[in-house]
Amino acid sequence: MNPFKKLAGDTAIYGLSSIIGRVLNWVLTPYFTFVFVPELLGVVTNLYAYAAFFLVLLTYGMETSFFRYASKSSEPEKVYSTSLISLFFTSLSFVLLAVAFRFEIANWLNYSEHPEYIAWFAVILGIDAFIALPFARLRLNNRPVKFAVVKLVGIAFTIGFNLFFLSFCPWWLEKNPGSIVNLVYSPEIGVGYVFISNLLASIITLLLLLPEIFRVVLTFNRKMLVQMLSYGFPILIVGIAGVANQSIDKILIPFLVEKDPMFQVGIYGANYKLAVLMNMFIQAFRYAFEPFFFSRSGGVDDTRIYATVMKYFVIFGLLIFLGMILYLDLIKFIIDEKYHVGLKVVPIVLTANLFYGIYFALSMWYKLTDKTRYGAYIALIGAAITIALNFLLVPVMGYMGSAIAVLACFTTMMVISYFLGQKHYPVPYNLKRLALYFSIAGVLFLLSMVSENMAAVYKYPIHTIYILIFLAAVAVIEKSELKRLFKISKKK
Repeated sequence: MNPFKKLAGDTAIYGLSSIIGRVLNWVLTPYFTFVFVPELLGVVTNLYAYAAFFLVLLTYGMETSFFRYASKSSEPEKVYSTSLISLFFTSLSFVLLAVAFRFEIANWLNYSEHPEYIAWFAVILGIDAFIALPFARLRLNNRPVKFAVVKLVGIAFTIGFNLFFLSFCPWWLEKNPGSIVNLVYSPEIGVGYVFISNLLASIITLLLLLPEIFRVVLTFNRKMLVQMLSYGFPILIVGIAGVANQSIDKILIPFLVEKDPMFQVGIYGANYKLAVLMNMFIQAFRYAFEPFFFSRSGGVDDTRIYATVMKYFVIFGLLIFLGMILYLDLIKFIIDEKYHVGLKVVPIVLTANLFYGIYFALSMWYKLTDKTRYGAYIALIGAAITIALNFLLVPVMGYMGSAIAVLACFTTMMVISYFLGQKHYPVPYNLKRLALYFSIAGVLFLLSMVSENMAAVYKYPIHTIYILIFLAAVAVIEKSELKRLFKISKKK
């Protein structure tokens, strides 16, 4: 099969599940902006930022290690079984320790009045870390439909439980004070129902994946595990640093601003989420990208394929950027008006996420050459930049400083990864062509600022023309290659 067609097909299926799932899940953010004041949304944003760190710690690079060793092993089931057993015991240990020390942890995180939050999150994280491997196995075995269905069902339950606890229960009890709903709902829990909903959905997802978990004969290979941990440790460092680059600002803001810290976290978190379309595209690409290239590594045309994939990744990423920015005045109404003060971070966050996606595509060189330590070095440099700029800018600029720090971080990581990659695993990226597309998008973005204050009846048709100009430019520039790719696909 044409490799481009396969990657595009897998990305489409993973992308469909990722896009639908993230859209459904992302709907919760606008919903929360209408349900909670910024200070309470700040609590949700802050705790999930902590959760992101611990989820990376609890998976400790095992997903990528599993892909690497299972794809080159004659006994992939043993690789899966060994990885699964390892994740089970580490996840269980974490849950037991976190629940036992929930009061101390709650005091340390400044949530001393809600130690139950720690217990709930511990179970959520333990389950999510453990089921990461069954999901990875579905990807490796080219079962995107099962992957998509389970993901979407879990997300649907998350949304359903949130709507039930935060909207239905208060409404029903207002009309029926003596209802049986009192047995499952207490107004005092409030924002805690966001976490309870996640917990219940994680349990349901685990149940759906049980057939995948028990389908394999459980065997444990200690030597193999040591090798996988050695390979995955730099990936763990990369993951921790990566989460720091994306989430540590939401942890640091409460410590770096004196006035209304949770208000600022809530405003920043809500507007950060507006960049979700770019994140969905990157996530969908990532799901298909890793197993695709690990299975192809060593092919004669690999570097040419990598270069072509990068080009079209950038094109689609820039198209998403333009679509979001040119219609931001319409998109903003999906969150409550009290959060619109933070819209200025959206272009910065979108650009930062696009650069992160490019960095991820570039990063395959150190995974394919087993030089994962370079990934750790790059990620640590990025984390250092993120932390330093947050400490430097946030006390002066508030959450705007965090957005600038994220952009600086991913820009630096992208550039470093490119130059190191060209040294250790040269790929003939067409930099002039990529620069041309960035230039076209940049000019259209600047033109949109000129038309920003026009009446809507003129502005949006003009912005639509800008999108068409970008698409036309791609069609003209890539005309011969697009014809060749479509011709190959039809023959196949």
